[in-house]
Amino acid sequence: MIEEIILNYLLESGFPCYLSVPEEPSGNFVVLDKTGSGHDEGLFHATLAVQSYGKSKFSAAQLSHQVVQAMLDADTLPEVVSCELVTDYDFPDTTRKLPRYQAVFELVHY
Repeated sequence: MIEEIILNYLLESGFPCYLSVPEEPSGNFVVLDKTGSGHDEGLFHATLAVQSYGKSKFSAAQLSHQVVQAMLDADTLPEVVSCELVTDYDFPDTTRKLPRYQAVFELVHY
């Protein structure tokens, strides 16, 4: 499952990372969300939204930048063929009233 592969990769890279927002969120953390997928000629395709939360808008932006840099190297993983940044942007969490940025990636993987 690509979510688990990327979750472990980001955790090993030093990012506090989850597949859903913790019940009592605090500090800076990352949430992965697969928003789409497909399969073609033996390869899987996935769209991942990587949401970076921070105590402030600036800290969320900094975390997002660091996570984007790490994700651009995800193709060094044996299961990942390619990882391309589609877009990233300010994406405040209005439900929890927390600063958040979102980066969207297209991955090809086994």
